[in-house]
Amino acid sequence: MRRAVCPGSFDPITNGHLDIIGRASRLYDEVYVAVMINKSKSGLFEIEERLDLIRQVTADYGNVRVEAFHGLLVDFCKQRDIPAIVKGLRAVSDFDYELQMAQMNMGLSGVETLFVPTNPTYSFLSSSLVKEVATWGGDVSHLVPPLVLEALNRRLRQD
Repeated sequence: MRRAVCPGSFDPITNGHLDIIGRASRLYDEVYVAVMINKSKSGLFEIEERLDLIRQVTADYGNVRVEAFHGLLVDFCKQRDIPAIVKGLRAVSDFDYELQMAQMNMGLSGVETLFVPTNPTYSFLSSSLVKEVATWGGDVSHLVPPLVLEALNRRLRQD
């Protein structure tokens, strides 16, 4: 069985994330979406909320598993026998950082990293940008799945 992981914070998951996850799901038998927990950061959505949203918006893929993880991504991979990490690249600036991470991960454990160029439609898109625009009342309906938009609007109205 060919396995890969798509890691990230997914706070919230965007259409750009879904594009990469969907493409990975066509290339691999099983794709894990690893929601990485960073205890030094507080997100807009709690980890459980992110997991639930991601599970719902990826349910149609059929071969996507969603889990939270704290620690090194290579340990997540080792524990699940995952030999490949799939990362989307939006711009050259992403490449510098991601190349260093890929080389470190390869050196630590032999896990390969596959870089997938982002669909040009989503080349500017990030969770941070979605949150900022939505916070100020901007329309992000074309940037996130409807379910995520509803959750985002509910959360921002609470604050």
